[in-house]
Amino acid sequence: MTFAHLGRITSAIACLLALVKAQDRQPARPNIIVILADDMGFSDIGCYGSEIETPQLDALAADGLQFTQFYNGARCCPTRASLLTGLYAHQTGIGWMVDSKKGSQGYQGDLNNQCVTIAEVLRGAGYRNYVAGKWHVTPLKRTEGKLQKHNWPMQRGFDRYYGTIHGAGSLWDPNTLVRGNELISPYADPDYQPKDGFFYTDAISDHAAKFVREHHEKHDAQPFFLYVSYTAAHWPMHARERDLAKYRGRYQEGFATVRARRLKKQRERGLIDKEWPLSAAPGSWDKVVDQAFEERCMEAYAAMVDSMDQGIGRLVASLRETGQLENTLILYLQDNGGCAEGYGRGKNANKPPAKRADKPTLPAMAADALQDRMIPKQTRDGYPVRQGYGVMPGAADTYVAYGRDWANVSNTPFRMYKHWVHEGGITTPLIAHWPAGINSAGTIRHEVGHLVDIMATAIELSGATYPSKSRGTETLPPEGVSLASVFAGNDRPTRAPIYFEHEGNRAVRDGKWKLCAKSPRGKWELYDMQKDRVEANNVAATFPEITKRLVTQWEVWAERCHVIPWPYKPAYEANR
Repeated sequence: MTFAHLGRITSAIACLLALVKAQDRQPARPNIIVILADDMGFSDIGCYGSEIETPQLDALAADGLQFTQFYNGARCCPTRASLLTGLYAHQTGIGWMVDSKKGSQGYQGDLNNQCVTIAEVLRGAGYRNYVAGKWHVTPLKRTEGKLQKHNWPMQRGFDRYYGTIHGAGSLWDPNTLVRGNELISPYADPDYQPKDGFFYTDAISDHAAKFVREHHEKHDAQPFFLYVSYTAAHWPMHARERDLAKYRGRYQEGFATVRARRLKKQRERGLIDKEWPLSAAPGSWDKVVDQAFEERCMEAYAAMVDSMDQGIGRLVASLRETGQLENTLILYLQDNGGCAEGYGRGKNANKPPAKRADKPTLPAMAADALQDRMIPKQTRDGYPVRQGYGVMPGAADTYVAYGRDWANVSNTPFRMYKHWVHEGGITTPLIAHWPAGINSAGTIRHEVGHLVDIMATAIELSGATYPSKSRGTETLPPEGVSLASVFAGNDRPTRAPIYFEHEGNRAVRDGKWKLCAKSPRGKWELYDMQKDRVEANNVAATFPEITKRLVTQWEVWAERCHVIPWPYKPAYEANR
């Protein structure tokens, strides 16, 4: 053998070894966890500007990626329908809410057969699928006395489920609580009786961690998909006393001071442009009628977020303990912006609020009684549930929202709230954590994205094939664009425009331009997102050709995705 032959053989061996090492560095198909929080604003977790203590989420961001221009669907049901299916909500039949059937194809209020869930797609690739928490993509309805479960999680690709079918309720005694396929009472559940009492946020976290551990014990050869869908921090403001205590006195300086501190932190971290102003504040702390009550509302809200973060820590610990953290993609996001609804704050506005009685005044409920009300009439031990301005929230006998001014703080620095499609209503944090698969960890990414991208990402990373048919019906192709290239440290492919509609509020984001409007009768507004993401300067009249082009684009999308014909008049076309 000549030296030349030996050299070629040696070179070939070296190339082969390099290839093997490169393949070793390529992660196997990851586990995928999607964590969705409820009714929280862009600035409500620590790494996005908040004073609320969220060390677990902050740590995931520090070791992963933080996105600043990711969007949701403006409200609970539409967001969940889009997230689960990779389609716009109207394409799934949930253009409004599950209990708001409006008659046309996009507004049936129930998942249709043209869509498939992430779980249904990943099941075909060998994944096991779990969900803990709020479902809210099908109504709780009965036919001839029997519950219609065709769109419950176990019928939509998931192997195990614990959570609530309905979208809101007491965190101390939630309605429509389900294990598997059966309604249960949390107080007569033999599988879960925590020592410190039932609290729904903790129950979601504990079941998510349990699913991880039991998957490792029984199905370790398979990857898994886990959807963790919290109701925190949706009203009512319910919190454990130990979590409330951490925030006592933290909000006594009022809305503007808290908001200014969040803005400063966001600018320092590079989350927003330092040249953008702060959007207008709706209220003044000096004019608040009952400052102690308003403080307590935000204290309870902060405690709810804190409790959720603690639970996420327990979930991460379960991954670490079972050796699954390294190759698990964790995505955290929120379903809409901060909620300005004054739920439970209107009664007793001009008189002292009813205080809790010294002892129960109603008969106690049986442990196995199912809670059938979103707003319970009473606690399990017989105290009437109280609402009204001045009722200090937190305990099980209260049912109060935190109100518009604190929602404005949550959405710092953006404008408007849940329901609307201005930035305050549709902007969400997105944290991505995947030690085996994310390069450039600890960086902030400014790519524009939408929750329909989660399905596309799951398909690419899992190697799954999206089905052309399901339940005998041709499926609609997913609308999103995978984030995998961003995880690899590369630029993302050019993103197609993103569209929005909810309750007549409508928008399109195309590159640096955003066209949006409030209500069916509202005029179109145009904003330059590079210069003015707080939407302070409407330039529709300055750039009429761009406005006209985007209106046309939106209308083409709206017709394709069953947004129109819309159930209300006047038609959009009359409001250009």
